[in-house]
Amino acid sequence: MKTRVILVRHGQSSYNQRRLIQGHCDESTLTPEGVAQADVVGQALAGIPFDAIWSSPLQRAKMTTERVLAQLRQTVPALPEPHYTDDLKEISLPLWEGIPFTEAEANHPEEYRAWRQDPANLVMTMPTPEGGRRDFYPVRALYEQAAAGWQRLLAAHPGQTILVVAHSAINRALISTALGLGPERMNNLYQANCAINVLNVPAGVEQPAQLESMNLTGHLEQPLPPLRTSHRGPRLLLVRHGETEWNRQQRFQGQIDVPLNETGRRQGQQVAQFLRALTLDAAYSSPMARPQETAELILAHHPQLSLQLVEDLKEISHGEWEGKYEAEIEAGYPGMLQQWQQAPDTVQMPAGENLQQVWQRAISAWKQIVAAHSGGDRVQTVMVVAHDAINKAILCHVVGWGPEAFWRFKQGNGAVSVIDYPNGVDSSPVLSAVNITRHLSGSVLDKTAAGAL
Repeated sequence: MKTRVILVRHGQSSYNQRRLIQGHCDESTLTPEGVAQADVVGQALAGIPFDAIWSSPLQRAKMTTERVLAQLRQTVPALPEPHYTDDLKEISLPLWEGIPFTEAEANHPEEYRAWRQDPANLVMTMPTPEGGRRDFYPVRALYEQAAAGWQRLLAAHPGQTILVVAHSAINRALISTALGLGPERMNNLYQANCAINVLNVPAGVEQPAQLESMNLTGHLEQPLPPLRTSHRGPRLLLVRHGETEWNRQQRFQGQIDVPLNETGRRQGQQVAQFLRALTLDAAYSSPMARPQETAELILAHHPQLSLQLVEDLKEISHGEWEGKYEAEIEAGYPGMLQQWQQAPDTVQMPAGENLQQVWQRAISAWKQIVAAHSGGDRVQTVMVVAHDAINKAILCHVVGWGPEAFWRFKQGNGAVSVIDYPNGVDSSPVLSAVNITRHLSGSVLDKTAAGAL
């Protein structure tokens, strides 16, 4: 039994607009743009049956919650009243709140460097009532707050659908702690104003959640999250191929070269339309038929580009499982399918690959692509079209995970994820969006086929 959590960041605030640090400070309210963003979120979430609504009590989040609920109640008048909790407050940054980011950087250079590059070790030395001093670690405290918040939320709503409205840093901490990431990874995730995230959390908190999607901004007329002003390195768009008939049938494909079906071709065309207005600088694909056809449909709108095929982006080899249904695999290899679903890093596919081999070749190819488009005088946007297992390996690599975390990301057919390298190949990557599928169904939920690899 899983709890589905729809996690939203508040709309643009007056402090966001003025580039002031907010934290616990509660003087910031929504701008007119922030109000409009919150209304659009409510419209985007229409039709989702929420069992509970939780929110930060700070004004900017509370106003966002009220605007979202006003929209939702136009179609579902009987929604529950919101529950406001300090568990969802933004990070406490007591020495910086209310001042510009530039002033914090100028006056506290070491602390600001840690905030951007080593968040787990950001420390602020605070006065005590007794006249002494104590060290306060804001990011570590935030992650403890997030973990405690999950305990209370999940205990109250097992198996339900919950709307949560909060802030940038606490949202990243909530996503991180649900997935099993520590505070050192906070800056590997991105949260835009009024972005939508979807998590599927197993009963209890012992098992990591699945990130269905993250930082969706398409409802705000921003197909992809905006680049930050300091960004200098490449932006990579990671696309999964469209649906095949074997996806639909939940039949294991692996390296059997199954083509797109009619739905898959339509999905390829929808991705093409979704990315049409972007300037692409390069395009890469697995050489297999299903990603290559998906890539070619997208590149019909970018005729100046030639598609580069990369052998190491091929799907995992399932060996003797290929062409089989789950029931056939269970009959022929008792217990191995459950092992694959519960401990995928321990499975050696009969006459096929293991995930360590997939990781090695996929990440090697990925690093070469990133390096090839780093170091120029402008930001390059690069498309990579591959498969479920390959994409999951790359997404896990971005946040420092190995094959044991294989199932923590969802990748729908025709989905787009966004990975940014702020300063090129040698910089820590940022997971800017995961599993965007709204261009396929109009929904913030992934409604693509959940087929075998």
